[in-house]
Amino acid sequence: MDKRHSQIAQRFQRVMPKVDFCSLRMVHERSESLSVRQNILQPVSNGDDIGAMVTVVDSGGLGYAGSSDVTEAGLRRAFEQASDWARRSATCSVTDFSHIAFDHPRGEYETPVTTAWNTLPLQDKIGLLQTESARLKTDERIVDWEADVWYAECDTLFITNGGGRAHQRLCYTVPMLSVTANAGTETQTRTFGGRGYCRQGGLEVLDQTGFREAAPQLSAEALQLLSAPDCPHGVMDVLLAADQMMLQIHESIGHPLELDRILGDERNYAGTSFVTPEMFGSYQYGSALLNITFDPTRPEQFASYQFDDEGHRAHKEYLIRHGLLLRGLGGVTSQARSGLPGVANSRSTTWNRPPIDRMANLNLEPGQSDFDAMVAAIERGVYMRTNCSWSIDDSRNKFQFGCEWGRLIENGKLTTVVKKPNYRGISATFWRNLKMVGNMDSFEVLGTPFCGKGEPNQIVRVGHAAPACVFTDVEVFGGV
Repeated sequence: MDKRHSQIAQRFQRVMPKVDFCSLRMVHERSESLSVRQNILQPVSNGDDIGAMVTVVDSGGLGYAGSSDVTEAGLRRAFEQASDWARRSATCSVTDFSHIAFDHPRGEYETPVTTAWNTLPLQDKIGLLQTESARLKTDERIVDWEADVWYAECDTLFITNGGGRAHQRLCYTVPMLSVTANAGTETQTRTFGGRGYCRQGGLEVLDQTGFREAAPQLSAEALQLLSAPDCPHGVMDVLLAADQMMLQIHESIGHPLELDRILGDERNYAGTSFVTPEMFGSYQYGSALLNITFDPTRPEQFASYQFDDEGHRAHKEYLIRHGLLLRGLGGVTSQARSGLPGVANSRSTTWNRPPIDRMANLNLEPGQSDFDAMVAAIERGVYMRTNCSWSIDDSRNKFQFGCEWGRLIENGKLTTVVKKPNYRGISATFWRNLKMVGNMDSFEVLGTPFCGKGEPNQIVRVGHAAPACVFTDVEVFGGV
């Protein structure tokens, strides 16, 4: 533990109130964002943010308070406010918090990093982006192009009045490429995995994701789409690439399985869920090929950690196994309220928000089918890559998604490239039409930095890993 953490721990010991349970979660995040657009360096953005959230449980109530002042006086004021809220909420809370077993964790976790961000001078990082930007401009019809990389490192210290002390240091790298082509009234954009190649790690992430090789292909595909026909309409099979499966999992499995949403907490803002408490343990969410895991233990994935923001140790858990719904995405409070099994996913965007039920790494486990076999099994269908639009109803059931790039599959072969491929479905039946699940050859580790939820709003980082998958009897359409 470094000097600052020791100081915070000592201050905590001096100011913590005599209550049933209390904790302090300090967060210190540093970030740097670099962008070269149309071969011109954009303003470099740097961030440095530190603060603490304190939580108090007393006489059945719960209160919290955030403070950017982490001096002893600042922490004392925060605990006074949290204690006051705990007293006020004791008679009107949705649950008796004194009956919830909050952990007192002890441990350390750090993102494995091969090549640290600061080992490459700023000038060289900019030079790398300038090189990739120039490689995107392959034709006069390329009218906009951009190469970016965003990096952040986040230190958290979690301390409790029961002797808990857990420190985690997480490093995030997000490479991004985008290219837009135009001819007359037609404009098409291709991106680097929908900006989804988000991982934990250092500069090695650029090589792991193929960032340095992607630009020419993205430009070629953007130009190709200018003259491509619209995706046809009709009910057919779809083969979804991993960078579209990411969105499909996120919207129609991840959000519907959040226990606080199922309990009704989010309905005024982010909506409810078609899933009900009675479904767990008996509902056939998808075909027998559907295996969904909550897995914050993959070190390279975007939302990996050892402890959630309430100090509970995270383990890999099956949410859906062989299509059967087993458990929800709910932390210890939602588990107590619902009586349902959950996971260690109480997470917050930073120090000035309380943790709520959030996705972390939500993955579709690989199957046995190789890509060529999946194509060969389709008589009439469309291969779709890279999400570009999404719409889903308030209960996370009916959805409509669009992709950047498509290719027809006819009689078991990939044929014509098509633009504006879209499909729609109903979560409650779509996953039951899962026919084939790709093996590790099409499996990709992806994620998003921008999952929003909560009032006031919280934006968190989420990881998704999946292979390509085949779905049957899907309503497909184009031209939107």
